[in-house]
Amino acid sequence: MSWELFFTVLVIIVALGFDFTNGFHDAANAIATSVGTKALRVRTALILAAVCNFIGAFLGQEVAKTVQSITTPESGYSGLALVASALIGAITWNMITWYFGLPSSSSHALLGALVGAALVSGAFVDWSTVVDKVLIPMVTSPVAGLVLAFILMRIIVKIFGNRNPQKVGSGFRHAQTFSAAAMALGHGLQDAQKTMGIIVLVLISMSYLPADTGIPLWVVAASAGAISIGTAVGGKKIMRTLGRRVIDLDPARGFAAEATASSILYTTAFVFAAPVSTTQIITGSIMGAGVEKRVKSVRWNVGVNIMWAWLLTLPMSALVAALCHMLIMAIFGY
Repeated sequence: MSWELFFTVLVIIVALGFDFTNGFHDAANAIATSVGTKALRVRTALILAAVCNFIGAFLGQEVAKTVQSITTPESGYSGLALVASALIGAITWNMITWYFGLPSSSSHALLGALVGAALVSGAFVDWSTVVDKVLIPMVTSPVAGLVLAFILMRIIVKIFGNRNPQKVGSGFRHAQTFSAAAMALGHGLQDAQKTMGIIVLVLISMSYLPADTGIPLWVVAASAGAISIGTAVGGKKIMRTLGRRVIDLDPARGFAAEATASSILYTTAFVFAAPVSTTQIITGSIMGAGVEKRVKSVRWNVGVNIMWAWLLTLPMSALVAALCHMLIMAIFGY
């Protein structure tokens, strides 16, 4: 095996490692509400999310192409160093926020790290893509989740408000099986594609793929497998934060949050090709469903902590990636 192939395979393994951490970090968000309302047991929810994450990864490639377009690495080891630095920066931030149980965004960790490494390396950064596909959706998608979940919950209350609470609760617990599955599909559609885009960047920079190529099937399958295995391994700390600490959810509000969040995930992927944050969207949707009941039902101090994690994710992951790139350059001199 040549050194070029060895280092290429090594960075791809690191990319799949990021995908794995994404699975236990972000996929918990897809099932937190169902676990919090006791609609699903933790083990059942994890298996459901793992399977749906795997399937969702095969549903599209537009988000992956957006990730590819953010930067154009130089060919050879310089491009490989850029991608490796971005992955290390994203994984580091994922592990920090996972340790503290903060539902930050793995998507924004990866994108911020990619930009940070690109800036240090002198690679081209497509700022129009960063603004239009990353920054604007970062602000608007959780707000959309809050507003739409509030509206959907108000409609549910109007329709079912005078009916037997136990029967209504039981019905929405069953409905949450489908809404949780839809969320997990959306997560696989969004987040596995980001890893696909990174792996394709690696292959292009090392001349194993032409620049205008599609995504090979083995890349899709490997990314889908890594994120689904990561999901099956766990994510209980973050699941607990979203499922219980933000608001005490009932099945109807859990369904409203999941249905809203999944619809936004599909819309942003298929219509706008924007790599949005599953974490931000479901958190905004949970808050919207809770605000419909009363403003004080939401534990806003928890929401503020989550917001700080969101705000810090892009710059901190970019900083870690930039430092990693400088270290790699100092050691190897590329």
